[in-house]
Amino acid sequence: MIKKHFREIKKLPDWLYWFPARMMMLWRAFQHVTIVDPNGLLEEYRHAPNRVCIINIWHNRLLMLPPIFELPLRKRTVAVISASRDGQYIADFAAQFGVKSVRGSSTRQGVRVLHDAIKTIKGGCMVIFTPDGPRGPRYHMSKGPIHIASKLGIPVVALGINYSAYWAVKSWDGFRIPKPWAKLTLVIGNEVHVPPDLTADELEHWRQVAEDELNRASRVEPKDYL
Repeated sequence: MIKKHFREIKKLPDWLYWFPARMMMLWRAFQHVTIVDPNGLLEEYRHAPNRVCIINIWHNRLLMLPPIFELPLRKRTVAVISASRDGQYIADFAAQFGVKSVRGSSTRQGVRVLHDAIKTIKGGCMVIFTPDGPRGPRYHMSKGPIHIASKLGIPVVALGINYSAYWAVKSWDGFRIPKPWAKLTLVIGNEVHVPPDLTADELEHWRQVAEDELNRASRVEPKDYL
């Protein structure tokens, strides 16, 4: 009965997220993070506030994303988050870290979310997609980020957050929760520069290129696919 009532609540009070967010930042302080950024993109974007890109990260690697990045970068980042009830919880939690959100996905309010993402990028913010969300298939990228990159002439950057030890939730994406004292590795992939005016076949080609780059950064093996 209690569980059913909870599932009917579409939005929780914002103050409920304050303590978990602070605990997340404390947890982050006890974790060793290694940054693998061979092209120096993190430093480049940190010191070039006018530079924007589309960031892709797999759905099951999201948990530690907000506390890893410093506040100035978080404040100029907007996350595309599902319009579902669970997406509302995620959006409200991300807001505790200064991360704004655009609500929708490729399957729900797809046209609107692409329009909002383009508007956000033109306003000088970077946009983060979980291109296999909200329901998979796991590690398969949708075409939305590639379409926007082609239209606006901005690069796509893969972001992989990998844990040395983690628990995997029994969900479609195998959502990963790092174990205490696990080592975190943040991998920033190569910029993928998508040409303009793509045909359908070209769009699929560049979608595959970006997907392969994200899987490389996330150290995904063939056995990890659904």
